Amino acid sequence: MVNVKEKLEQTHGVVTGIQLNTIDLDPQSIKAIMINEVVPHDPADDFYGQPDADYMKTTIPLFQQAGIAVNSIVDILAMGIYITNAVKTPKSDYTVEKEALLESLPYLKTELSLFPNLKVVMLMGDVAKRAFNMIHKKQNRKNIVPSTATYKIRHNEIHFQDKRIMPSYIMTGKNILIEKSKFQMVVEDIENMVKLI
Repeated sequence: MVNVKEKLEQTHGVVTGIQLNTIDLDPQSIKAIMINEVVPHDPADDFYGQPDADYMKTTIPLFQQAGIAVNSIVDILAMGIYITNAVKTPKSDYTVEKEALLESLPYLKTELSLFPNLKVVMLMGDVAKRAFNMIHKKQNRKNIVPSTATYKIRHNEIHFQDKRIMPSYIMTGKNILIEKSKFQMVVEDIENMVKLI
C-alpha cells in the first residue's frame, strides 16, 4: 500500500497551498486514471474529501448513468480507477493560471508514474489535456493529444506507451449536470474506459 500524498511529498517536498490526495492504495491495482482539471477551494469537497463532497456529487451520477453501481470513491477505486486533479492549487479566477499549472506538473507526472499497470488515462477537460501534453512534450517534442476540440477527437484511438489516452469533458462543477450533451458524452467515455480495463 502507498499513501499518494506521502509519496508525492517524499519526491517533491511539502509545499504550502498544494493539495494532494490523502489516500492509501495498492498502485498495482490501478488500471485507469481520470485526470480532472483543478482542486476545489475546500479539500473536503475533493474526490477523497468528505463522503458528500461536491466533486463526488457530479462524479457518481456519471458512473451510475453508465450502468456502473458505485456509491463512493471507495467503490470507484475498487474497480481499479484512480481520480486526481491536474492542477493542485485552487483557481483564483475563472480560468486556471499557467503558473499554477506549471507548478503542479511535477506532481502529476510523478502520480502517473506510480501505477505500473495503467491501461487508460482519461483527460477530463481542456486543462487536463494541456497538462498531459505539457508533461510529455518535454520527452517527445510534440503533443500526444491533438490541440483541437474534444468532440472531434473523442473517438480517436490515441495511444502512448501501451496506454489508451481518452480526451473527454470536465466531470466536476454545476455545468456538467446542466449541459446534457456533455454529461452524456462523459458517460459514454466512462463506459468505454471500463470496457478497456
